[in-house]
Order: sequence, then C-alpha cells, then structure tokens
Amino acid sequence: MRTIPISARTKTVNDLLKLARKGDLILQSSDGAQFFLSRIKNAQSFYIGYDGDDFDKEIEATRKNKQLMKFLDERGEYKAGTGIPMKKVREQLGLEKS
Repeated sequence: MRTIPISARTKTVNDLLKLARKGDLILQSSDGAQFFLSRIKNAQSFYIGYDGDDFDKEIEATRKNKQLMKFLDERGEYKAGTGIPMKKVREQLGLEKS
C-alpha cells in the first residue's frame, strides 16, 4: 500500500477527504468500479529505509528498525484480563452451546 500526499490545491480530492472525516465513503467511477475511502485514526507508520525487490534485504532492514521492533513488542504483549476467553469466542461463533 502506498501513501500519496494530496496537495492543498487539489480541490475535488480535498472535498472528498473532508467528507471522509465525517464518515466512510464508497466512491464509484464512471465505469462502475468502487473504492472505499475511510479515515484512519491513530495510525502509526514506520520507514524501513530500503527501496528494492530483494526480500531478504527488506527483512534485514525491517529488523534493524528499533522503533518498529519496540512497537511490535508492545503490541504483541498479552495483558491479563484484556482478551476474550476462548469459551466465549466459541459461543459467539456458535461452535459451543452456552
């Protein structure tokens, strides 16, 4: 996925972005293709620092990104009492009778 900066002079796109601040949009082109436009809240992005097609080098560069690794470590930590018990999940999915 790419991030494309939008110039303040691009009126039509900025009008759409203003609408998307209020709620999700489905944009439909003249040929009927549909696109979803939604505001991303609390997004965090990381620059890896490698532009190329060599996946091994990309992985190596990703692992060297200390800020990203810290973020992933924090997100991956289980915090007691914050999850949903498996029994409840099975019930909600109809896999187990309550």
